Amino acid sequence: MSEIIYSCPLCRSSRTSLFHRDRYRTYFMCPDCGLVHVPGQYHLSHEGKKHRYDLHTNNAEDEGYRRFLAKLINPLLERLDNGAEGLDYGSGPEPVLAAMLSEKGFKMEIFDPFYADDRRTLERKYDFLTCCETMEHFVDPRKEWEQFIKLVKKGGWIGIMTQLLESADDFARWHYINDETHVCFFSGKTFEWLGKQYGVKIVLEGTSVVLGQV
Repeated sequence: MSEIIYSCPLCRSSRTSLFHRDRYRTYFMCPDCGLVHVPGQYHLSHEGKKHRYDLHTNNAEDEGYRRFLAKLINPLLERLDNGAEGLDYGSGPEPVLAAMLSEKGFKMEIFDPFYADDRRTLERKYDFLTCCETMEHFVDPRKEWEQFIKLVKKGGWIGIMTQLLESADDFARWHYINDETHVCFFSGKTFEWLGKQYGVKIVLEGTSVVLGQV
C-alpha cells in the first residue's frame, strides 16, 4: 500500500515524502522549501494546545529566561531605530519578550490567539514584529508568514526565534519533536525560500534566530 502524500503547508508542493516516523507521529519533508511538517490528524485540539501552553512557567524575573530571549533581542536592537513600534506575535501567557523590549524604550503591542486575541492589533503596521518560539506551532505557516509581511512596514524587520533543523541524521533524537504542539520544523533552506518568494532579506543568527527585512 502506497504512502499517503501530504501537500506542504508552506509552499503547497505535492512532492513531499515521508521523512521520519516515531511511536506517536509521522513527519513529511518538502524538497522544494525544506519544511518538515506533521500531518493534521496528529495535531492537538484547540483545548489540548491550550492545556499544554498553560503549563509554561516563564516570567520576567527569571534571569535564565531573559538571557534566552536576549538571543533574539540583541541582534534585533542593532537594526531598530529609537522609539520603533513593535508587535510580539504569539506572546504567550507571560509576554516577557514584549516587556523586555518595552524596557528598551520600544512601544509594544501583543497578540496571541490563546491569551491576547485582540484582532485590532492586526489592523495596522509596525516597524518590527517578533515571533519567539511560536512558528513551530503554526498549522498554516504560509498564511501566518503572509500575515507578518502585511503587519510590517517596508524596510521594517521580522525577528523570529525557532530551533532550526540542521541535520536529518539527528532528527530522531532532536528534543524539539518531543513537544506535541510542534508541527512545523524550519531549516535555513526554508527561510531562504521564504526570502526569495516574498522579497525579504533574510539574516540567520546562529541556529535559532532569523531576521527578515521586509
